[in-house]
Amino acid sequence: MIQIDDAGSGSLVGGTCIGVMRNETKEYYCDVIPLKFYDEESFKEKLYLKYAAKIVIEGLNRITPYKDEDIYICQGYMFDEAKKYLYGKGYNFTSLKIGEPLQSMIEKSFEDYVISLGLPENFVKFTKYPFHFHKLLRWVYADYDKRVGLCKTGWKSWMRYGHLNVETYYDVLYNMGYYCLKCGRRIEKYSHVKVIKYTSNMPNTICIHKHCP
Repeated sequence: MIQIDDAGSGSLVGGTCIGVMRNETKEYYCDVIPLKFYDEESFKEKLYLKYAAKIVIEGLNRITPYKDEDIYICQGYMFDEAKKYLYGKGYNFTSLKIGEPLQSMIEKSFEDYVISLGLPENFVKFTKYPFHFHKLLRWVYADYDKRVGLCKTGWKSWMRYGHLNVETYYDVLYNMGYYCLKCGRRIEKYSHVKVIKYTSNMPNTICIHKHCP
């Protein structure tokens, strides 16, 4: 049995991971839809769907389904073009919600991918709902010029919240337990910090090290 699923399509940061796995042998193929397919023009044309199909085709070419082997593909919109390909080639496939073992495998692949982009591991591993849009937006605004290029800028939500007015000033942090969203390291109590303020769906205050590079 072969499973096909995605991870990261709902994450502001990064592209989207597409994974193909044969359950019995754990043969696994994964690739990423590049961020260029999520700029405004490409996203409008839904070119990411064609690239998702390209990854699925490559995965099946490598794993090579047996004759009449069951293929289970995620029922989401991400695989609309891939399903057309499977149907045209006569594959025995079913569209449904994908579970284990691929679900955990593809989610881990996406986590590793966004960590490689610079998202702090402690943010990904220990933050509740780490890929929630407004949580990631805080991380982006902590180092905006360097991180805007890591975002799905074709999203309507980005067009609404991606170019906000920002206020910056310096202060002293009197509380413990804060991590700098620019470098990822802990901010010690009584440290001098740079404060970044903006309003998205609610007022946001971000503290980073005063001299964070």
